[in-house]
Amino acid sequence: MARVNIQKLFTDKQERLALTWVAGSDGADRVLESETVNASDKGLIGHLNLIHPNWVQVISNTELDYLRNLNPAALGEAFAQMKSSGSLCLILAGVEEIPPELIAYANDSRTPLFRSPQSSVHLMWMVRHYIVKELAESTTRLGVFLDVLGVGVMITGSSGVGKSELALELITRGNGLVADDITELYRISPETLEGRCPDLLRDFLEVRGLGVLNIRTMFGETAVRRKKSLKLIVHLERPERGETPNVERLPFNASFQEILGVKISTVTIPVMAGRNLSVLVEAAARNFVLQMRGIDTMQEFITRHEQQMREQME
Repeated sequence: MARVNIQKLFTDKQERLALTWVAGSDGADRVLESETVNASDKGLIGHLNLIHPNWVQVISNTELDYLRNLNPAALGEAFAQMKSSGSLCLILAGVEEIPPELIAYANDSRTPLFRSPQSSVHLMWMVRHYIVKELAESTTRLGVFLDVLGVGVMITGSSGVGKSELALELITRGNGLVADDITELYRISPETLEGRCPDLLRDFLEVRGLGVLNIRTMFGETAVRRKKSLKLIVHLERPERGETPNVERLPFNASFQEILGVKISTVTIPVMAGRNLSVLVEAAARNFVLQMRGIDTMQEFITRHEQQMREQME
């Protein structure tokens, strides 16, 4: 179960959003959990709302003017609604003067109160994006994950089939490494999986006979990527006892693997002597891009074949 700690949210976004912690420091341990979000009709983040509260409520000058215009009894009732709503924290957006009543409420209710010079719209977009990514459903997969010609490609296969050697050759051809051995996959939207590398393995690639290589140091900053959306899985199939792998020569139907409910296009490449695997992987990536543009080479070939047969029969 994914969790977002308010202290972590503040630490991670403090520099980017110029956040300062105004009040409510006792609520630093408040946690937003993915199960809580999925079971609730609340929004993640939005402007101050007493009727349909958000987990993170943003207060701009418009909301402050509303609170300032309330009489003491109505203001007390508004604060009571805010407290009972279960909101995790409040963020002041572009506000210069903070009412002492709001600071007192934050301290009394243990509700963290942040302040940012950013506009409310920009702040909400940044924080929502952060929370969605932190709460994203995740899993791990074995393989080498690369950016091949702009396409996120995961190379899988049995141990010793040559995944890392192939990755190294692809890197020398100008492609980028995301993760070796283990890739962390996060479902950041209904149809998108984002692959990241565990912190311990970042920039490293293990190649049999050479050991662990630091790709960033060897090839420079452009040879590594921090993250990439997974679009294609290339599975390397090694022949057994000298036999040709049982791979369909002309696949009429596209193959997919389902990961976290997202279908990922999959191709299987036989590993045999004399085959240039790096060129084949790049070709698979280019073909995937064409398919995303609506260009189906296999269907084009079938259509041309059927047309020629009809012409011969006439």
